[in-house]
Amino acid sequence: MNQSALIRPEWTPATIALMVLGFVVFWPLGLAMLAYILFGERLRGFKRDANDRADRMFAGCRRAKSRYNTHFSTGNVAFDDWRKTEIDRIEEERRKLDEMREEFDNYVRELRRAKDQEEFDRFMRERQNRSSGQNPVVDL
Repeated sequence: MNQSALIRPEWTPATIALMVLGFVVFWPLGLAMLAYILFGERLRGFKRDANDRADRMFAGCRRAKSRYNTHFSTGNVAFDDWRKTEIDRIEEERRKLDEMREEFDNYVRELRRAKDQEEFDRFMRERQNRSSGQNPVVDL
């Protein structure tokens, strides 16, 4: 099987035609096509390197214990205490919502399993009736 693409980062008739058409229609499109032809092979490595750099830069954010930054102080003790209690309350509500969502997901998963089991049992009954020469029974 031939895996070559019509538009690949090489000097092919299709890419040249698209580049010329891009310059005719709107010059930045032609320039973008020229850049793709010249530097297209390097794009995959560039994307991987950029993703790796971004992952390293934001790794500290993912490791943060809390969603909210509670480390800084405004200087007003009363406000800081109020903010901490509100954040704790919101996090508790979030935990309850996550638990409810998990329970609902389990409920839906069990419903689907029960429905699949019922359909499978009906199929097996019909198949057994057909193989024994009887007319199939249709459950609606």
